[in-house]
Amino acid sequence: MNSNLHILTTTDLSIGFEIKNKKSVISKDINIGIKKGKLTALVGENGIGKSTLLRTLTGIQKPLNGQVIFENKKLNSYNPLELAKKLSVVLTERIPMSSLTVYELIALGRQPYTNWLGKLNELDLEKINNAIQITQIEHLLDKKYYEISDGQLQVVLICRALAQDTPLIVLDEPTTHLDLHHKVSVFKLLKKLTEETNISILLSTHDIDLAIQICDEMIVMSKDSIHQDQPCNLISKGIFNSLFQDSSITFDANKGTFIIV
Repeated sequence: MNSNLHILTTTDLSIGFEIKNKKSVISKDINIGIKKGKLTALVGENGIGKSTLLRTLTGIQKPLNGQVIFENKKLNSYNPLELAKKLSVVLTERIPMSSLTVYELIALGRQPYTNWLGKLNELDLEKINNAIQITQIEHLLDKKYYEISDGQLQVVLICRALAQDTPLIVLDEPTTHLDLHHKVSVFKLLKKLTEETNISILLSTHDIDLAIQICDEMIVMSKDSIHQDQPCNLISKGIFNSLFQDSSITFDANKGTFIIV
């Protein structure tokens, strides 16, 4: 893949787990690329390996085989601090209970850059304020993070990742538990970020219909294969037709959505 177009690529990647020297492969021969400045969605059935793939792409989990190349370097060649300045991750885990305000939670995005005292300098404050302005959450800053809604918290976590000032943001199921209004808002915000900041964003999602409408590219994981392309091309190739192993769920190519029969 063209390294001038892609911020991250994989080569013959195998993902899964290794327990007592025994490998359990979830998916193999993965060759994908995340384009610079684009919004890419990772979709597939529950249990297909989306979260495992994201953990492998972000260095949280080691690959069983193959390579992850990030900005023309092997991912495992970065030390944790270097990677934290290159890659922001928004996971689905709940935030540990604390009395942090929304502003303080966002400011944690600057941890890779601060000294051991955690003191914020002028550049840190500028990055935090820019992230707040882009995500338009000024009205939430003084609230405790547990006082805001799930939809608002998801935007705050995106803001924290933006304050971290990395060229790639990876999100695992950012619209889980949100109503349709907030799902759409999150997708539109992510699209806005790629267009206005040229950041690359990869997210896993079950909201396939929204991803088709809003994302630049999609990676479709199935039991036997992985396909990556623009949504319109994936539709024309019939990739979504066999995404779910359920005869009552079909994909309507004309409407670009799934229907129940």
